[in-house]
Amino acid sequence: MGILPVMLVITIVILLFSSQISSAIDTITLFQSLPDGRTLVSKDGIFELGFFSPSSSTNRYVGIWYKNIPVRSVVWVANRDTPIKDNSSMLNISKEGNLVLLSQNGTVHWSTNATKKAFNATAQLLDSGNLVLRDEHDNNPESFLWQSFDYPSDTLLPGMKLGWNLKTNLNRHLTAWKNKEDPSMGDFTWGFVRSSNPEMVMWKGLTKYYRGGPWNGIQFSAAPSLKYDPMFDFKFVYNEDELYYTFSLKNKSVVSILVMNQTTYARERYTWIEEAKTWRMYSSTPRDYCDNYNLCGPFGNCAMGESPVCQCLRGFNPKSPQDWITMDWTQGCVISETWKCKEKDKDGFLKFINMKVPDTDKSWVNGSMTLEECKAKCWENCSCTAFANSDIRGEGIGCVLWFDDLLDLRRLPDAGQDLYVRVATSEIENQDAKDDLKKKVVVITSTVSSIIVMLLILTFIYRRRKTIKEKPWARQKNDESKEEDFDLPLFDLASIAHTTDDFSSDKKLGEGGFGPVYRGTLPDGQEIAVKRLSRTSGQGLKEFKNEVIFCAKLQHRNLVKVLGCCIQEDEKLLIYEYMSNKSLDYFLFDSTRSNLLDWSKRLYIITGIARGLLYLHQDSRLRIIHRDLKASNVLLDNDMNPKISDFGLARMCGGDQIEGNTSRVVGTYGYMAPEYAFDGLFSIKSDVFSFGILLLEIISGKKNKGLSYPNYNCNLIGHAWKLWKEGIPMKLIDSCMVESCILSEVLRCIHIGLLCVQHRPDDRPNMANVVVMLSSESTLPLPKEPGFLMEKGPIDGESSSEKHIFSSSNELTISVLDAR
Repeated sequence: MGILPVMLVITIVILLFSSQISSAIDTITLFQSLPDGRTLVSKDGIFELGFFSPSSSTNRYVGIWYKNIPVRSVVWVANRDTPIKDNSSMLNISKEGNLVLLSQNGTVHWSTNATKKAFNATAQLLDSGNLVLRDEHDNNPESFLWQSFDYPSDTLLPGMKLGWNLKTNLNRHLTAWKNKEDPSMGDFTWGFVRSSNPEMVMWKGLTKYYRGGPWNGIQFSAAPSLKYDPMFDFKFVYNEDELYYTFSLKNKSVVSILVMNQTTYARERYTWIEEAKTWRMYSSTPRDYCDNYNLCGPFGNCAMGESPVCQCLRGFNPKSPQDWITMDWTQGCVISETWKCKEKDKDGFLKFINMKVPDTDKSWVNGSMTLEECKAKCWENCSCTAFANSDIRGEGIGCVLWFDDLLDLRRLPDAGQDLYVRVATSEIENQDAKDDLKKKVVVITSTVSSIIVMLLILTFIYRRRKTIKEKPWARQKNDESKEEDFDLPLFDLASIAHTTDDFSSDKKLGEGGFGPVYRGTLPDGQEIAVKRLSRTSGQGLKEFKNEVIFCAKLQHRNLVKVLGCCIQEDEKLLIYEYMSNKSLDYFLFDSTRSNLLDWSKRLYIITGIARGLLYLHQDSRLRIIHRDLKASNVLLDNDMNPKISDFGLARMCGGDQIEGNTSRVVGTYGYMAPEYAFDGLFSIKSDVFSFGILLLEIISGKKNKGLSYPNYNCNLIGHAWKLWKEGIPMKLIDSCMVESCILSEVLRCIHIGLLCVQHRPDDRPNMANVVVMLSSESTLPLPKEPGFLMEKGPIDGESSSEKHIFSSSNELTISVLDAR
């Protein structure tokens, strides 16, 4: 009978124990244990801690993962190097106040080993994913005896610090799992290298694998994507107590993590996509070939897009020319002409822009010196090989000196900073002479191109007058002519007048800046559109001849086909294929007809325009800069295929020329790039700017021209940029296609549009890159602030103009960062 009271006591103890566990599911106290099979869940149910076995392994580990994500992704492991072979272990608080993992026989597989002791310690899993050990009598919620955030595994969560506690010498760094079945520490790590000029480095074993560059006041030198991001805020702290980097999420509903992946040897950012129930890669580092550490050796500069990617800095030659030819760049480069230290006019410094600055292992920093003081300091030290500002904000401040070989250099088109490298004075003089020569060549090339164009026009007119009539409505070139011709038939004026009912208003399709367009039908049944140059147009003759020449040479499915022309009496006519669905603006900016453009049609139109523009810039026999790309100049055929039209303002470039300048600024307000509208500088990148505006118009269904968003005092570009900064770019989407769109595709297109309208031409992608961006899921660089074209007053209509457009550029300061 004495057994019953004992059994009753045991039952009560078990019930009390169970009650305590169920009522405090996020906490373990001194009198509780967490056995294999049970879990802790954070207060709001975001994270879960418990025992798990990775993949097909039978080993048991204690880890933390997201509670409500069905694809379990473990973000932290306690006993990663000491697995348990069975499921009889438990987690509890020791009498010394540590959290310990014990096997059935009492073996300690893992312990917190907290330096501070507490007799009333509790372990709690927070909603941040941080497992903390605290004294339950300490009322400070930020006071911890120990925390898992100080001992990360392979994953960086929002709020975690990557870096050093300089007071305690604690180094928080990430180390990859060996593989998906083995969470033990691999050989792929990421963390901060402590120095006077610290930087984040990835290591493959004991070898540097990737270097992020030092902090330059705005971002890490090698990271072009450390800029504004609509989802993240980023922070870098360096003072006498701490050195760390961390990120946070703007929208708490977003789930995003950084993971070190030893299988791919990449640091990968993943975002959870709830609709697809999957983790989607957001970015990956290293990003490209040049991100490999010191690929080009000492004084070698890596430049993606060049062939070969490795080139010696100006003033340097390959140390081993034979190895360099075989693309073995490990020995790097040496100075091409020696200089004498501290002798006036014997040495100086060449400026290199957009550079990832060299490895800071052998560097010196002074945060208060000016750039001139920095230069003098470097010149006085015979071991100093380069200098730069330590902080590039504003006009720049602070000084960094580098000594001996310069390692791990690369040129970055949208990041980096100015670097000044020591060379012989003769090299600086040679470079100045080369720069002057380049300027002269540009001027001469532009003049020669203009002469060639005029000769082509005169030759074209002369040859056409020698043609013979082959059809009742058209006159063709003489078959006996063996010389090159432009292959555009000359139409008879009487025939064109007949087919358009003598250019009656009933046949009129519309009117552009140079005159009306009429519909007609040739005797063989082919429908045509006739563009009639207005006799009152003071700018039309040159543009008409321009268009005749270009259209004869251009053949692409996304360009309007020109069937011929007519130059008779005082008439100047261009005959096009007829486009039954008129122009893009006919649908896009009409509240009723825009409903016919669902997302699939809009994406199809965007891609077609991009391919047509790529053909003009790169693949045609001529290199053409359109200069007037806009919605009304994109025509749609019966199958809604987009075709670029109106080459009256187009300019031809010779050879590899991709830019030019003019004192005669022509185009359409609201589509012109800032450098063209202000300075008359046009290039393939000014066409890219116009394409970016057109892309944003297609997505939003709104015109860029006009103060569409008076509350923000900005046009469509400014509105799109504001939404992007606020992390709500989806609000730009035209309401009539919200249900039909694939959100990820639309957001990607908005991203591409903002890349295209960046203020500096060099920051914008070319059309080859745009076409790739539209057809792939590759990681995109983050856009810099756009070239805003602000309206100063209402302007009626939308026509081409020779007048300079006076606009203002909004300047925004972005100080947030993005970890890539």
